[in-house]
Formats: sequence, C-alpha cells, structure tokens
Amino acid sequence: MAICDIEYKGKRFELSYAVKNPSAKEAILILHGWGSNKEIMQQAFGRYLGGFKHIYLDMPGFGSSPNEDTVLTTHDYAEIVKLFLQAINAEVSVVAGHSFGGKVATLLNPKCLVLLSSAGILVPKPLKIRLKIAIFKALKPFGIAKLRKLFVSADAKEMNQAMYETFKNVVDELFEENFANYKGKALLFWGKEDTATPLWTGEKIEKLIDNSKLYPLNGDHYFFLQNAPFISQEIEKNCKDTNDLG
Repeated sequence: MAICDIEYKGKRFELSYAVKNPSAKEAILILHGWGSNKEIMQQAFGRYLGGFKHIYLDMPGFGSSPNEDTVLTTHDYAEIVKLFLQAINAEVSVVAGHSFGGKVATLLNPKCLVLLSSAGILVPKPLKIRLKIAIFKALKPFGIAKLRKLFVSADAKEMNQAMYETFKNVVDELFEENFANYKGKALLFWGKEDTATPLWTGEKIEKLIDNSKLYPLNGDHYFFLQNAPFISQEIEKNCKDTNDLG
C-alpha cells in the first residue's frame, strides 16, 4: 500500500493505493463501488490480468482514503482520480469500475472502459423505501433529523455528514447522457441476479454506448468475485490497443 497526497479545490486528499505488475507496458485502473475498497477489487483481479500494470485506488471517503468534511459529486471524484494518476505519473489505457466506480470510470474516458454492474441508470425504489423517505421528510421540519440512521439505507448508515451529503449527490443521478457520450470500446459485465443494478440497466447501457458488448454472468452485485478469470480473459483479449470488440 502507498499514499499519494493531492490538492483539489483547495482541499487536501490523502489517497491510498496499490500497484501490481509495475513493469507492464499497459496499465489498468480498477475502481471499487460505493462503500467498498481497493482490497475487494485486488482480491478479485490481483491474480489475473498479467499483461497489465494494475492500479487499485481507495477513492476519498472509502477504505484507507479519508474524507471528513468535503461534499463531493461524481464529477469531483473523476477529477480527483485524474489528479491522482498525474501525481503518480501513470497513463492508463483501461479503466474498470464496479457500481459507483463505473460512473467515475466512464467520466475518465479511457480507450477501453470496463463496467462491472455499473450504477448510472435510475432503478425505481420499492414502495417500502419510498414510504420511509416520505416519513423522514415529513418529520425533518420538527427537528427529528437526528433519527436519520433509522431511515437511511444500509449504504449510508455509518457515513459522516460529508459522505452522507455526497451519497445524496450521487445516488439518484441520471447518467444516460454520459454513457451515450462515451465513444471508446466498452465491455459490460453484469450479475444476472443483481438487484442493486439489475441486468436490464446493463442492457440499457449497452444500447447507449455504440461500441459495447454485454456479458451477463452468474451472481449478484458482487458477481465479479466469482467470475474474475473470465472477465480478465475478455479484458486481455479485447482491451489491447490493437484489438477491437468482437
């Protein structure tokens, strides 16, 4: 593990990262999802992708990269990651991102984009969740906002205030235009049993990105943990500069 300090909009961010296969010519940046960390991504892909230098990053507010007081947007995360890559003098030809990390990866506009059950397509909330939101909004004017932990999702319960506000910024944003504007090659891997970002959202993204291919695989939102060998094989096959998507 290494630490990289960067400054963004007058704020200092201490970013924790790891590099594997440092002598490889081509590099792949692998980004975790919301509430996750670089260790999970390294657990999945660390033994594979031998033709690439791997860069694993804890984005601000996750893993070993703290964020105590800065409210961010997905675009802020993308700019921070760009500054990080500049700081470590890394040029990446491939960026892979899981869930929230898929949105950040898309904004980085790599030559080859790998989406792992990416967020970005709005999934209608179940009635139970909509009712909880309505109750919380009704109670808030009466000073009962301190009961937030009883109402927020599991993704948000342990967050500090800055990260909770960040979560509200990113959780329901529409990303269709960003996907449609991406013009590189894209590989889309999805868990067939995923309920957080269902398979139909991957099918929609495949239609939005012209040069893309969707691979439905067995598993839930963390399907890539059991499918890493196949995913890595397809990345090696399709994401080299001389190859096109089949």
